[in-house]
Amino acid sequence: MRNLIATIFLTLAVLLGVTGCQTTSPSSHLKNEVSRSDYQKGSAAYDNGDYTTALREWKPLAEQGNAPVQTILGLMYEGGKGVPENDKTAAKWYTLAAEQGYALAQYKLGVKYENGKGVTQDYKTAVKWYRLAAEQGYADAQNNLGMKYDTGKGVPQDYKTAAKWYKLAAKQGHATAQYNLGQMNIQGLGVPENDKTAVKWYRLAAEQGDADAQHNLGSKYLQGLGVPQDYKTAAKWFKLAAKQGHVKSQYNLGQMYRRGLGLPQNNKTAVKWYELAVEQGHANAQHNLGLLRNK
Repeated sequence: MRNLIATIFLTLAVLLGVTGCQTTSPSSHLKNEVSRSDYQKGSAAYDNGDYTTALREWKPLAEQGNAPVQTILGLMYEGGKGVPENDKTAAKWYTLAAEQGYALAQYKLGVKYENGKGVTQDYKTAVKWYRLAAEQGYADAQNNLGMKYDTGKGVPQDYKTAAKWYKLAAKQGHATAQYNLGQMNIQGLGVPENDKTAVKWYRLAAEQGDADAQHNLGSKYLQGLGVPQDYKTAAKWFKLAAKQGHVKSQYNLGQMYRRGLGLPQNNKTAVKWYELAVEQGHANAQHNLGLLRNK
């Protein structure tokens, strides 16, 4: 949430003239100075963790129709910052900002409708708000809109359109969209089936720390699909995902240590990874762990 607030702060700095923008009349200048003062006081308070003061300074701006500040209030009510957590009030502020065309608020409102938090769950309405934000280039909304077309929730299922929105978000560096696009390429859904292209998108997401992408990239190196077979590189990606708690990677890493594939053969380390996978209910890991312990 702090990253979202920082983005809004930058928007407000421009809108309120903090960066040196000029106004056109004494009255507008006076109004802008008051708004700027309230914004700066609220910003300083927020940065110091004084959310109650931040809310007090920002609420008048929100009530005057300032869309970025309305969105900040939505985030504060959603996260319980300075106020009791309240999804309904968060949705109210998001709606006010979204209706003014503010992309972040449109996206956040879409999430509210998708999950039924603070509003009645409604996939069609979620799609409406995701689309408005996506058409402004908001990557999170593009990815979520792609997911709606992928799953057929709120819109007729359409893999080609899903891939289109995933690609727009992926090109902006959105890790989940990159992973999703990789999945579409693996299965040939909405795009031609292509392991090499899937690997390209998995790699981009994996390098950003996406555990599912790291696991799938490891699997491609393990099988030699879309890349030359390389057990050592497979183990590298499995380990990165396993350390994030990815159960399939934990199991695969146990297998590779047990068999000495791309790693020194080490039953003790294999047991460690099997045990972590077993804790998450992985049946094959439990079976193999039993085999090693009975040796």
